[in-house]
Amino acid sequence: MILLSDKDIKQIYSLNDCLSAVEEAFRFFSAGKVTVPVRTQINKKSNSGTFLCMPAFCDAYNASCVKVLNMFPENLKVGLSSINAKILNFDTNTGAINAILDGNYITKLRTAAATAIAISKFAKPKCNSALLIGAGGQSYSQLNAIMLARNLQKIQIADLDYERAKALADKAKSENKSSKAEISVADDVNQAVSSADIIVTDTTSTTPVYDGKRVHPGTTICAVGSYKPTMQETPSKVVAQADKIYFDSQDAVLSESGDILTPLKKNLVSRNNFTGDIGDVLNGVLPGRENNSQVILFKTVGIAAQDLFTSKSIYDKAKRLNIDITTN
Repeated sequence: MILLSDKDIKQIYSLNDCLSAVEEAFRFFSAGKVTVPVRTQINKKSNSGTFLCMPAFCDAYNASCVKVLNMFPENLKVGLSSINAKILNFDTNTGAINAILDGNYITKLRTAAATAIAISKFAKPKCNSALLIGAGGQSYSQLNAIMLARNLQKIQIADLDYERAKALADKAKSENKSSKAEISVADDVNQAVSSADIIVTDTTSTTPVYDGKRVHPGTTICAVGSYKPTMQETPSKVVAQADKIYFDSQDAVLSESGDILTPLKKNLVSRNNFTGDIGDVLNGVLPGRENNSQVILFKTVGIAAQDLFTSKSIYDKAKRLNIDITTN
């Protein structure tokens, strides 16, 4: 059995590598080739943490895994990761565990890959600016996804904690010196929304994090953070007025995310307003953006198919490279 830490994975596997794995995951999932039960969630009574279990199996990809994931947002206040996760890969012929992988890094990678794919498919060909709202544990990966998907002139970061946003901007500038994008902290989040061609939200907020009236025609929004019915980053007005609404999995989103459940309960939208899953776009079943004035919303909660294809591709690469980190 192979054990792969985050350091081991970083040595052999990048966000670029992950793009093809996650794109395949979406394609296979929408084609009905991946068995992915809606993930199990157990919330602490104090609502301070969530325990999740995410199994998946794909016979056509010869892959099976279970991710155990715990989300504790308050950890950030004491300098700890808000995510703690491990992924168990299984041999599909025997059921034996053949690898245990660090789930924190893989979660960041596959979530960022989903954002990058959505921007590549749904954003206007020519985008000048982007806004990232949220500077937490997954923010750096999301920032990299934005830069990977589009060559931009300006990227702004907004967070309730100004110093945290500034630290993220400084890190991005120091580690991406070849990028032409000006990376800065937004002085006013709503003013930044008004000029952004791409908006990525990655928070655990229970109330909308920007003014939906500020969104201009042609904007692409990737809503990443809301994974509970009580969480809502995206203004209901944006959901109601979006020209197209795509999901990683509509069923998963409708079982979890307040971004969509809240406007549904208020009768501001109906299921008729939903366009469909991104996998159907990748498979050519649904069209993507059709003109430069459409406002497009991509809502993702993360599905186990992403973990399955990513962890299997990491395991396969480790075997090809003869990485020998084993245990009995």
